[in-house]
Amino acid sequence: MERMVELGRVSRSGFYRFQNTEPGPEPDMDLRDAIQKIAVEWPSYGRPRITAELRRCGWEVNPKRVYRLMRADNLLCVRKRKFVVTTDSSHTRRVYPNLARDMILTATDQLWRAGITYIRLRDEFVFLAVILDAYSRRVIGWALERTMEDSLTLTALRMALSRRVVEAGLVHHSDRGSQYASNDYTDLLKANGIEISMSRKGNPWDNAACESFMKTLKYEEVLRNEYRDLADARASIRVFLEKVYNQKRLHSALGYLPPAEFEASQKDAAARQLSL
Repeated sequence: MERMVELGRVSRSGFYRFQNTEPGPEPDMDLRDAIQKIAVEWPSYGRPRITAELRRCGWEVNPKRVYRLMRADNLLCVRKRKFVVTTDSSHTRRVYPNLARDMILTATDQLWRAGITYIRLRDEFVFLAVILDAYSRRVIGWALERTMEDSLTLTALRMALSRRVVEAGLVHHSDRGSQYASNDYTDLLKANGIEISMSRKGNPWDNAACESFMKTLKYEEVLRNEYRDLADARASIRVFLEKVYNQKRLHSALGYLPPAEFEASQKDAAARQLSL
């Protein structure tokens, strides 16, 4: 031991202090655990959303620290896949001009966006139609069926109509798919005083917000599950849309609030304004 002290050029007391020192706890362990739990629940969350979720849970953190820990734990968000667009615009039904392009939204129920995507089951494909409130990003209507018949989109629309209050000026925007151009669908919109808007031909960016939602659905729900059948898929997707996406998932465009919470905050702000 004396030879080791001499070779290391340290004092005998310093050597004993070093030898008897036990390693302390990792100072960021609790924070790393919190980050990992969020990353497991929300695999597409990057640094901004995880930072926002941590702050909502009471952590005082800055994005640089979160990024450093995520990089150390290999939790940085992976690239999302691209998905097939399910639009059949080769039909003779009437199409409508794009009214949504120039809209500036200030409240809910000014613009609804509608779209369709496919869901893979074990032995078949099924189709999901959704309607989103463009201002709050909330899913207000949806339907999951085996075919893309007109009844699919009509079911989603009827759900949205049963949940929301339609006022003058509401615009419904979709692609030019035959389901949205059908007489039954457009007649139901007109009967409720809703103006009809459709994307320009061959321009997927006109309904990019709805396409973005579909990618989120695939990445955070569909690709994480293997549905046995239509009933299993419907039950699981219902939970994701109604309980997770609407109630819990943070949106950067909403100040990192979930859609339902954002809508509630907007109502509270409007009520306070009226009371002044």
